[in-house]
Amino acid sequence: MRHGNKLNHLGRKSAHRKAMISNMACSLIQHKRINTTLAKAKALRVFVEPILTKSKTDSTHSRRVVFSYLQNKEVVTELFRDIAPKIAERNGGYTRIIRTGYRLGDNAEMCMIELVDFNEIYNTDRTKKTTRRSRRGGSSSTKETVVVDSTPTDSTDAPVVEDALIIEEAPVAEEVPVAEEAPAVEEAPVAEEVPVAEEAPAAEEAPAAEEGSDATEPTSDDSSEEDSKEA
Repeated sequence: MRHGNKLNHLGRKSAHRKAMISNMACSLIQHKRINTTLAKAKALRVFVEPILTKSKTDSTHSRRVVFSYLQNKEVVTELFRDIAPKIAERNGGYTRIIRTGYRLGDNAEMCMIELVDFNEIYNTDRTKKTTRRSRRGGSSSTKETVVVDSTPTDSTDAPVVEDALIIEEAPVAEEVPVAEEAPAVEEAPVAEEVPVAEEAPAAEEAPAAEEGSDATEPTSDDSSEEDSKEA
């Protein structure tokens, strides 16, 4: 019976248990995951997580404290150089236990214990496809910026990209008023000047008629002169 004992002795004396847990912690730091029994993994998690928290403070005192537990200079160097920057933003929970079944010989429950931040399968964050509109330059011109994820998306997301492309073509339609500025309205005064041009010959016809009368008058004078000569 356990009789309320919180420490699992794992069937070993204290020195043997301490050496075994220390060696398992070194293997976990070197290989980032190990396979062991569930009871040993739970005992290892209680032992190694305070050491990982201590490695966040890179000082001579922290290195000496960690070395007193691990007794391996290479492992301590790897812990402070590679693992500590990786777990800097995590507040506890550095390890994960995944049960893998039962051992064939004695039917002991087996598991895999690993460092959470070094698992590339569970920590893959898929970026979602988003559409962001940004206004640049003046208020007259707008641009549409589309961020597309490299991962395959569903067919329902296709209309979002098509709408973005249609919005990008909108500034081309704004150039139409420039073409409407052609002098189509200025043709009206040209049409009004046509009657004025027709009235000018009408005014000139009157002098022409007077000239015709003047031309006939000399003929009458000449005829009167000839009559006087004959008399």
